[in-house]
Amino acid sequence: MTLDALGRPLRSLRISVTDRCNLRCRYCMPEESYEWLPRNDLLTFEETARLAGVFASLGVDRVRLTGGEPLLRTNVSTLVELLAADARVRDLAITTNGVLLAENAAALRAAGMHRVTVSLDTLRADRFAELTRRDLHARVLRGIESLAAAGFTGTKLDSVVIRGRNEDELGDLIDFGRTMGAEVRFIEYMDVGGATHWSLEQVVSRAEILSRIEERFGWIEPIAETSSAPAERFRLADGTTFGIIASTTTPFCSTCDRSRLTADGLWYLCLYAPRGVDLRGPLRAGATDDEIAQIVRSVWNARRDRGAEQRAEMPDRQVLVGIERLKRDPHLEMHTRGG
Repeated sequence: MTLDALGRPLRSLRISVTDRCNLRCRYCMPEESYEWLPRNDLLTFEETARLAGVFASLGVDRVRLTGGEPLLRTNVSTLVELLAADARVRDLAITTNGVLLAENAAALRAAGMHRVTVSLDTLRADRFAELTRRDLHARVLRGIESLAAAGFTGTKLDSVVIRGRNEDELGDLIDFGRTMGAEVRFIEYMDVGGATHWSLEQVVSRAEILSRIEERFGWIEPIAETSSAPAERFRLADGTTFGIIASTTTPFCSTCDRSRLTADGLWYLCLYAPRGVDLRGPLRAGATDDEIAQIVRSVWNARRDRGAEQRAEMPDRQVLVGIERLKRDPHLEMHTRGG
């Protein structure tokens, strides 16, 4: 097991396969146009799978494909096949906005994908258009509906809760998830990357989320689990479960075993990290797997990142990264490094 300086294992790798997205969510991509990563810099599927194998040799057994929107990457099922072939990867998942999911669900399942998480912040088409600046809500719902037919189980629906936007839909989202056979996870609005209009006043806390759900459904039971997963899970009286990811008000840095690999091969140890470690350079320069593993091991062994806790400790917490800095360094964007 590969441990960092605070005793946290290297277990989970999130791989961004593209920085591009077909939505423009106001809390993630508030601008219409962006500087995209040069296509020649993007890792090939074979390079990505090779790096994933190096991480697996060091203890990573959970891999998640992200973006941007990962289904925009042409033939992404080919990468899924390569990753699924590695028996050391026990959990292979993808996070998608769902727009292209209906057309891809069967192929993802056939390629070996284990689980799918779909981002769904609202059940109202008008709110979806306002949040994403795209009229694609019906396609997202069709994508979610396609998962069961494709044979997927363990589906998650991720909802970023923003005051004044969708905090009145928590109960409706839980009901929808129940009908879809999916578990809803509510995510506190985070001050990362493109959240250039973030403010603490817009954050709906874990405590308030629980209070609103209790008002709607009554009794809530915390589910006792030993896990490094980001969501704290709860059960309603009828057995329906849901989760809350409270990174903003209740950080879980002490158990964080996640790191992120961008589509062009930069490795980030923390969602809040300002800089990444270049793995594409050594890879394309001819480094062996053992040599790359030594880079990863030495960097992780020295890791002390606890970005969410440090942000929570700030007495005057403001936006993390301004728009001008984001324009100078697109790797600071969440759609580049993966959420």
